[in-house]
Amino acid sequence: MAKGATIYKIELNVADIDRDYYAEHSLTIALHPSETPERMLVRVLAFALFAHDDLSFGGGVSTQGEPALWHKDLTGAVQLWIELGHPDERDLRRACGKSPRVVAICYGGRASALWWSQNEADCGRLKNLAVLQLPSEATQRLGRMARRTMQIQCNIQDGAMTIIESEGDELLELELEWLQGER
Repeated sequence: MAKGATIYKIELNVADIDRDYYAEHSLTIALHPSETPERMLVRVLAFALFAHDDLSFGGGVSTQGEPALWHKDLTGAVQLWIELGHPDERDLRRACGKSPRVVAICYGGRASALWWSQNEADCGRLKNLAVLQLPSEATQRLGRMARRTMQIQCNIQDGAMTIIESEGDELLELELEWLQGER
């Protein structure tokens, strides 16, 4: 954990109708000093979207060569590698060599559109890479919902997510836009 990190405790209830996955997860997340609350909660959304008993947070911001999240099997082999933001194409290529499935989750509005226009051709050659773009307004609003202790209900159905944060009575709906591949 990075020095100066802020700890968040999140009770995450996931109801993923598309995957028939229903579970509650108690998450303890360190907000790195260089990380925004928006990015931290995008990590939580990514966790909800790909929730699994073996999914865990990687070093991400503070650890070079590790993803934001990953799913390792019992042998330690990486089964799913999840990057956030606008990763370098070389890092995605490396991740695709280490994992049979890689997902890049972009957010940030115009910056995401620019990143995709510059990397679409190279990313298209990576057959085990999926790219998801989250709407900027939704992730910014999500960042403003951040509290040190949160209870979040995440419902996923038909390519959309509904997030309910019970402490502040917040409701957020967002469409999942897959630029490449799918969940």
